Amino acid sequence: MRVCVIGAGLSGLAVAHALKERGIPFVCLEKAPDVGGIWRQPGAGERGPGYLSLHLNTAKQLTGYADFPMPSSYPLYPRHSQFAAYLRSFAEWAGLLGHVELRTEAVSVRQDADGGWTVVSRDADGAETSRRFEQVVVASGHHTDPALPDPLPAGADSFTGTILHSLDYRDGGDFDGRRVVVVGLGASAVDIAADLSRHAEQTLLSVRRGLHIVPKQLFGMSVDEIAEAPWWTEMSFAEQRRWVEQALLVARGRLGDYGLPEPDHPVFSSATTLSDEILSRIRHGAVTPKPAIGSFDGDRVVFTDDTSVTADAVVYCTGFRMTFPFLPAGCPVAADGSVELYRRVVPADRPGLYFVGLVRPVGSITRLVEAQAQWVARLVDGEAELPAAGEMREEIATYLAGIVQRYGRAPGASVQVDVGPYLAEFRESLPV
Repeated sequence: MRVCVIGAGLSGLAVAHALKERGIPFVCLEKAPDVGGIWRQPGAGERGPGYLSLHLNTAKQLTGYADFPMPSSYPLYPRHSQFAAYLRSFAEWAGLLGHVELRTEAVSVRQDADGGWTVVSRDADGAETSRRFEQVVVASGHHTDPALPDPLPAGADSFTGTILHSLDYRDGGDFDGRRVVVVGLGASAVDIAADLSRHAEQTLLSVRRGLHIVPKQLFGMSVDEIAEAPWWTEMSFAEQRRWVEQALLVARGRLGDYGLPEPDHPVFSSATTLSDEILSRIRHGAVTPKPAIGSFDGDRVVFTDDTSVTADAVVYCTGFRMTFPFLPAGCPVAADGSVELYRRVVPADRPGLYFVGLVRPVGSITRLVEAQAQWVARLVDGEAELPAAGEMREEIATYLAGIVQRYGRAPGASVQVDVGPYLAEFRESLPV
């Protein structure tokens, strides 16, 4: 077999489709019982980020695959179960299911002396299989290894309530009548806080650092539609930043007026949080902003401003570590936490290994993933070629230097991309 694809979520299915279109033999390994990745609702005993209130933050016409639009009956921002059903219908339509081995986990991926790859996988019964491939595409995402503060605030061991990560959150109804502190200000934090506020007796949102909260729509347009509009891409970066800053002042005013910390950085210098709901829930008194947690004391959560509340649960929405335990150490995440990939896809010193979907745009990821998948398929097919390793390392270094200049050394910043310029890189590589 020529190619092993790891993961059958949005990215893995895009890769599988691109390979199948070119007649390239492949197998796709998926450890879950079905395709769909993080959008599939986890079954009993499974961990996964697919909480019941989860919806897309990006418009359906840009989040669906270019060759297979989402149903017209879907709302602009479908719920996760609709998107999971769509991904499965895409796999059926594209004829991919026969190539997917479900309940099969990649245990080890190692490069052989001749440049090929040995992949060891484990099935649902625990039986391991070793196979050789010419190329490997990792499309397994990075939402499986939950990141909690290490160490947790003082007194956490004695906290009488429950401490959990967003990965283990399912439904606000599980917290009826309880007092809950949500930690974070990213997408999952604001979603979960808003969801909890309709069930819990009290919902508090603990925020250490301000982030820019952007509505899903500005001036009646979904923000990911704006990101791909010609009038937007023709602006300079400074003009784009100024436009968004003015639009946010009109749409929501200052975050400090909601009791949230003002961001200590300009727009586009950190990840942004898309939400139409959290600021409204705060204004309605359903969610109460608080500063960072300083310590725990029995049944109480003590904040850094020395206020405290009695709490039954704390939900840490503090993201995920980028870990790939089946790969050699340091690939693709370096010791300093930065992801080192040429064009955010290829490790310079490991020919035949590719990563698809390991990017974080402001807007929909689907067009980016499709561009990556099609480029990888062309590389596998020999229609495109990679530059020399030294040239790839130079591109990686230049890109990461730009990331540090714009975002600093924040965890996860090295996978940030701008939609328009990033897509242009792949368009430029297409044959005339």
